[in-house]
Amino acid sequence: MPRSVWVLGFVSMLMDISSEMIHSLLPMFMVATLGASALTIGLMEGVADATTLIVKVFSGTLSDFLRNRKGLALMGYGVAAVSKPLFAIGGSIGEIFSARLLDRVGKGIRDAPRDALIADITPHGIRGAAFGLRQSLDTVGAIVGPLTAVGLMLLWNNDFRSVFWVASLPAVMCVALLYFGVQAPTVQSTGKPFNPITRENFKLLSHQFWWIVVLGACFALARFSEAFLVLRAQQCDVPMAYVPLIMMAMSIVYALTAYPFGKLSDDVSHVKLLAGGIAVLASADLVLASSKDWRVLLCGVVLWGIHMGMTQGVFASMVAKVAPIELRGTAFGIFNLASGFGLLLSSGLAGLMWDQWGAIATFYLGAAFCGLSFCVLVWVAWGNSLRILSK
Repeated sequence: MPRSVWVLGFVSMLMDISSEMIHSLLPMFMVATLGASALTIGLMEGVADATTLIVKVFSGTLSDFLRNRKGLALMGYGVAAVSKPLFAIGGSIGEIFSARLLDRVGKGIRDAPRDALIADITPHGIRGAAFGLRQSLDTVGAIVGPLTAVGLMLLWNNDFRSVFWVASLPAVMCVALLYFGVQAPTVQSTGKPFNPITRENFKLLSHQFWWIVVLGACFALARFSEAFLVLRAQQCDVPMAYVPLIMMAMSIVYALTAYPFGKLSDDVSHVKLLAGGIAVLASADLVLASSKDWRVLLCGVVLWGIHMGMTQGVFASMVAKVAPIELRGTAFGIFNLASGFGLLLSSGLAGLMWDQWGAIATFYLGAAFCGLSFCVLVWVAWGNSLRILSK
C-alpha cells in the first residue's frame, strides 16, 4: 500500500475527529439551545450534504484542469478547518447553518481531488483495498470524535460551545499533516492546458460510468442523514451526554468493515456486495422503526454501519476503474453530484415525515427506497448494462 494512501487516511481521521465532535452534538444543540425543528435539521443536513457533492463536480473538474489534486485537497481541508470555530460562536440557526455550509463546501472541495489522487497513486489490483483503508481510518476519527465529545460533555456539564472550540484543534493538525506528508505523483505536461469539459472528453465517459452514476443516486435516495439516528436515540431515552456513543457505535462497525469489504470488492462481484448492502440497510431501517429502548436501537445502528462498510468503497472503486485517468476528478465529481441530489431529497423527505408522522414512518420510508434501489440494481445487472458489476 503506497505511503501516501496511509497519510491521506490519517488526514481524514483527524478531520473526522474534529467534525464528529461537532456533528454528534449538533442536532441536540440546535433543538435544545436554538429551538430548531426536525424538518429544519433535515433540510439543513440535506442542503449541506448536497452542497458538498455539488462542489465536488467543480473541484474534481478543476483538479483535472490544473493537474494539481493535492493543492485543491489542501484548500478544502483548510476551509473546513476555518469553519470549526464558527460553531462555537454561532448564536442563531442562520449562523449555525452558515458554519455547516462552509464546512461542507470545504469537504466538497477536497473529496473528489483526494479520491482521484488515491486512484492515481494506487495500483489497479488493490484500489478497492486502498479506498477501504482510507475509509477505515476516516471512520476511526468518527469513533474518537463522539467519544471525546461524550467525555467533555460529562466533564463540562453539557457545555456544547466549549466542546466545539476543542474540535478546532485536530482540524488544524490535519491540514499540517497533508501539507508535509503527502507526495503527489508527477504529471507529464503536454505543453497546453487540458479542458475536461468538452464534448469530446465527455464521450470518453462510457455508458458503464453513467450507470454507476444512476445507481449511486438511487443508493443515496435510500440513505438519509445520520442526524436522524441521533434524534431517534433521544426518543429511546438515551441520556443527552451519551447520545454521541450511538454514532460512535456505528463508526466502529464502519471502521471494522470498510477495509475488508473494500478488499473483497477487488475479487468478487460488485452486484452481490451492493445487493447485500441494500438488504442490510433495509433491515436497519426496520429495526430502527421498531426500536423502543437503547438495545434495539443499537442493533439498528450496527446494521447501518455494516451497510456503509459494504457499499461506500465499492462505488469509489467502480468509478476509478471505468473513468479515464485524465478525467478521474471530473468523474468523481459527477458521481457525487448525482448522489448529492438523492441525499438532499431523502433528508428533506425524512425531516418532513418525522415532523408529520413520526420516526416510524421516516424509517419505513427509508426501507421503501431500499426496495427501489434493489429494483434498479437488478434491472441494470439483468440487462448486462453494467458489466463492471460482475467483475
